[in-house]
Amino acid sequence: MSLPERADRAAGAMVGWAVGDALGAPFEFRLGGTFSGRFPEPGGLHGNELCGGGGWKPGEATDDTQMGLLVAESLLECGGLDLPDIFRRFRRWAAADPKDIGILTETVLTGHLPWDQAALDYAAHNLHAAGNGSLMRAVPAALRYSRQDQAIRVEAARSISALTHADPATGWGCAVYQELVIAALDGRNVHAALPAALALVDEPHRTRWQTVLTPGWQPLMATESNGAVWPTLGTALWALHSSTTFEEALRAAVDLGGDTDTVAAVTGGLAGAVHGLAAIPARWTERVHTPLPGFGPGIRRAADLVALAEQLDAR
Repeated sequence: MSLPERADRAAGAMVGWAVGDALGAPFEFRLGGTFSGRFPEPGGLHGNELCGGGGWKPGEATDDTQMGLLVAESLLECGGLDLPDIFRRFRRWAAADPKDIGILTETVLTGHLPWDQAALDYAAHNLHAAGNGSLMRAVPAALRYSRQDQAIRVEAARSISALTHADPATGWGCAVYQELVIAALDGRNVHAALPAALALVDEPHRTRWQTVLTPGWQPLMATESNGAVWPTLGTALWALHSSTTFEEALRAAVDLGGDTDTVAAVTGGLAGAVHGLAAIPARWTERVHTPLPGFGPGIRRAADLVALAEQLDAR
């Protein structure tokens, strides 16, 4: 599939995000090095790395991609940001018994509080509300708002995040990530775009984000598990800067272990926007697919994600 450069980057972000999710899913909560132990060489004798396992079919994407698709379809069908509509879709999906759903997200979505109170209530009663569960679904909004004024797109990123994750750190992480994806879509250098993205963040959150997003930061320096929002985004940047191809970045992200599906999904969205759809191995794009519980039996495949990317970016 040959696309113009901008369209190739947009499609790369969407497909790369789902591929990362599916690549990491079977290795979630495994120790570091498990992935490379099974697949020491890219696409080598051990077969396609989208291997399935742990309840996932080969190439099947998880809740990371599923929730992002709900955001994407709401943005398109509603003609813009309709937060109550997105929340309704999230609740319908959560009620359909998806294979995986984060504890924080499940608690927020299966309660009875309205869309603008549920996440706030959770954060008020829990110390750990800065998970990566809103960062994992941020790619579609980055495409939809890539041509909007910065203030509009930052507010959109933070608002969508706050539907389930009320801790301000998560919203700022989504805003920074969104700015970096947009820089890549525009053909700009992601590293060069980072200072301006960080400057958007309010203190005291800016200092915390600067720590994990500096060029010298490495995952071994993380003070939380990679299920938290800070090391997830920090790892995605580290994987991007320590690699030269999409495939290298994804392999590095998954091989760290821990919350591999989300870390690889976030990495895949950013690396896909940098390298483009054409750089994603065909053995991955041909296998990746996403069911959407609560929204019919249809399966979303790579071609569907490419079409969504085109529609989102065109708006």
